[in-house]
Amino acid sequence: MTWQDDAGRDLVKSFGARMQMFVRGEGSYLWDADGKRYLDFLAGIAVDSLGHAHPVFVDAIATQAATLAHVSNYFATPPQLALAATLKRLAGTGDDGRVYFGNSGAEANEAAFKLARLHGGTERARILALNDAFHGRTMGTLALTGKPYMQEPFLPMTPGVEFIDSTVEALEAAIDDRVAALFVEPVKGEAGVLPLPEGYLAAAREITERHGALLIIDEIQTGAGRTGEWFAFQHEGITPDAITVAKGIGGGFPIGALITFGRASELFYPGTHGSTFGGNALGTAVAGAVLGEIERADLVRNAAERGAQLRAAIEGIDSELIDGCRGTGLLIGVGLRHPVAKALVAAAQEHGLVINAPNDETIRLVPALTIGDVEIDEFIELFTASLRTVEDALVLESPTEVPA
Repeated sequence: MTWQDDAGRDLVKSFGARMQMFVRGEGSYLWDADGKRYLDFLAGIAVDSLGHAHPVFVDAIATQAATLAHVSNYFATPPQLALAATLKRLAGTGDDGRVYFGNSGAEANEAAFKLARLHGGTERARILALNDAFHGRTMGTLALTGKPYMQEPFLPMTPGVEFIDSTVEALEAAIDDRVAALFVEPVKGEAGVLPLPEGYLAAAREITERHGALLIIDEIQTGAGRTGEWFAFQHEGITPDAITVAKGIGGGFPIGALITFGRASELFYPGTHGSTFGGNALGTAVAGAVLGEIERADLVRNAAERGAQLRAAIEGIDSELIDGCRGTGLLIGVGLRHPVAKALVAAAQEHGLVINAPNDETIRLVPALTIGDVEIDEFIELFTASLRTVEDALVLESPTEVPA
C-alpha cells in the first residue's frame, strides 16, 4: 500500500487526489518522503507567511502550549487581548475598533455575514457581492461566493445576496438604501489573482457611506503584509466598516478574525455569535508572534520589493506561454496564452517547484514573505525549465489537443 492508496481510502473526495506527500519543511523548502527537495512558492496558499518551521513560530507554540492552551471565551487570556490590540493597531481602527476571533477565513466571513444582517435588520435585506468572488465554502460564505458552479450542488442558498460586476458603474446601478453591506476582495485570488479596478475601493467607500451600507473587505488572502501593506485596503487610504483576516496572520496555525471599525463595532451583543475554540490562548499567542516577526523583520516592505523584483524577473523570461503578470506584492498571477496551467503545475512539481493553478490560464504565486534573491533566482530557473517542458509537449500535440 502506498500513501496514495491510504489517502484514497481514508480521506473524503472533496479535495481530489493529493499531489504529493510532504514530510518536512524549512524556510521556503519542502521535502517529500523520498528526500526530494521542493522550492515552495505556494506557502500553504498564502498561509505560511514566515515559511516553514520558523524559530519564532515554533517557540511560540512550544512556550504557550506549556503555559495555557484553551479556557473558552467565558474568560480572557493575555495573548488574546494582546493580539486584538495588535490587529486594531495594524488595521488602524482607532479606539472604537473591535475584534472577533474564529478559526479560519470562512468563520471570519460567517461572522461578517451576521454583522451585515445585524446592521440591515428587516429594512435592509440586500447584500451585494462581486461576480467570481470567493469568500468560503460554508453554507453562509458560499452564498457570498460568486461562482455558480460551486453553489449548484447545495442550492438553495441563504437568501438576500446579489452579485454584480466589479465596476463602479455596476455598484452605482445596484445599490440603494435597502442594501445592508457590500462584500469585496481587493484581489480575487481564486479567480486568477484579479485586482479590483484602480480606485474601486475608494469609490465603493463613498457609495456605501452615501447609502448607509457597510463596506466589508475580505483580506483573508491579501492581509498580513502580503500586498506590501499590512492590509490591501490601505493602498487606497480608505477606512472600511469591517475586514476579515486569516491565512497569513497565523503563519500555519488555524486562526481567523473579523475586525470592525466605528459604527460596526457596536452591532454584536452577547449571544449573537460565538466560537468554542476561537481566540484560544494557543492560537492567539502564535498569531501574535507571527505578526510581531513580520513587523520586526520589515517583511511588509520585503513583500513590496520582492514582489516587484519577482514580477520583473518573470516578465523577462523568454516564453511563448507567458501572457504577463498581475497582482500586488507577493500575491502574483502569471497569465498563460494557453489553458495549460495544470500541466505547468505538474511539470513544476517534477522540477522541484510548488506552484498553484486557480484556473486553466493562471499560475498563482504566494511565497513566504521572507524570500530573497536566492529564492527568486532559483524560482526563475525552475519555472523556466517547467515552461520549457510544457512548451515541448505543446509542439508534440496537435493544436486541438492542448494538454490540460
